[in-house]
Amino acid sequence: MTTFALVGAGPGLGLAAARRFGAAGHHVALLSRNADHLDALAAELGGDGIRARGFTADVLDSASLTAALAAAAEELGPIEVLQFSPVPRADFMKPVLETTAAGLDDPLAFSVKGPVTCVDAVLPGMRHLGRGTLLFVNGGSAVRPNPKVAGTSVAFAAESAYAAMLHDALAPENIHVAQLIVPGAIRLDAEHSSPDALAERLYAIHTDRGAFRHYAEPMPA
Repeated sequence: MTTFALVGAGPGLGLAAARRFGAAGHHVALLSRNADHLDALAAELGGDGIRARGFTADVLDSASLTAALAAAAEELGPIEVLQFSPVPRADFMKPVLETTAAGLDDPLAFSVKGPVTCVDAVLPGMRHLGRGTLLFVNGGSAVRPNPKVAGTSVAFAAESAYAAMLHDALAPENIHVAQLIVPGAIRLDAEHSSPDALAERLYAIHTDRGAFRHYAEPMPA
């Protein structure tokens, strides 16, 4: 049995994705900063017959990420699928003229150093398995800079570049790297951007193993 590791576990998209991958037979490792929150999510998944466990980690703390992913692989089995979809802090989203050099430190650590740390942690196990999937979920500012949210626009663009390079570099090793862009809000009533619809899309991206970039909805004109 292999593991689906979710960085940025929450009650919306995170829970829906964990449930979808768990239903397909994967164990589920949930990573976030709040241990009580993780316990509740793991219990909910357990009620669906999915073996799930929470691991406390902070995306801005590389050591905690590495330790959590190592513990997940040891306890639940090798990580075959990693989803990186933590929600950026509100203070990352300042207008461009209010964004300072120091103000970019945390957004870049969150969206660039965080993913690199996670990939470094799970890649040896995927290579040993001979397969794997790395899924990155971003908002529309990853592909269309928005001056109202400069921090995430800069950091998501850098994350996108890193992930795109991984897609090309790892394809020969049967490790698929893909990005799902969600241009607007995730809403329960949305046809294509509800948590369940996005979870189904992410699972299809994992199994189809095609292009790098996918869109939940068309980008607004």
